[in-house]
Amino acid sequence: MKSFRILGLFAFALMAMVSCNKDGGTATPDTSSTPVAQQAVSPNPTTATPAEAAPEVPVGPLTTLTFDETTFDFGEVMEGEKVIHNYKFKNTGKEPLIISNAKGSCGCTVPDWPREPIAPGASAEIKVQFDSKGKGKVEGAPQSKRVTITANTDPANTFLTIKGKVLKDPSAAAPAKAVQ
Repeated sequence: MKSFRILGLFAFALMAMVSCNKDGGTATPDTSSTPVAQQAVSPNPTTATPAEAAPEVPVGPLTTLTFDETTFDFGEVMEGEKVIHNYKFKNTGKEPLIISNAKGSCGCTVPDWPREPIAPGASAEIKVQFDSKGKGKVEGAPQSKRVTITANTDPANTFLTIKGKVLKDPSAAAPAKAVQ
C-alpha cells in the first residue's frame, strides 16, 4: 500500500514538472495529437477571466487629450487630512473623448471623472481625492498614488499621480504601554 502512495506522489510530481514552464508561467497544451477543429474551440489557458479583465476601452475613433499637469505634489499634510485636486484636461483631438474608467491605485485614492463625452476642443476636470488616514509617520511618510484613466485614446491608458508627505502627530504615535 505504501508503494502505491509513493508511486502516486512520484507520478503527480512528474506531471507537475512536465506541465509547467521553467519561468513559472502557465503550461502550453500539447496540441500535436488534437484535431484541428478541436484546437480552434479550445479555451486559451492564459485568457483572463471577466473579473480580471482590464477596463473596456470605448469603441470608435480615437482622439487625444492633454492635461495641464499629470503630477500634483500636495506637500505635507497631517495624517487623516483629505487632499482634493482637480486635474484639468482638454480634448485636443478631432473626435469626442469618452472616458470609460478612472481607477486609483488603492482605496485611499478616489477619482471622479466626467461620464459624458467631451467634445473636440472642450475642457473638463478629473477630481482626485486622497485620504491620508493611516498613511503617516512622525518623521513623515512619502506617498505617491496613481490614477489610471482609460479612454478612447492611443494609448488607451493615461496616468495621473498625486504625491506628498503624510506626517503623524508624535503624541498620537506613542503606543500605550501595558502595565503588568
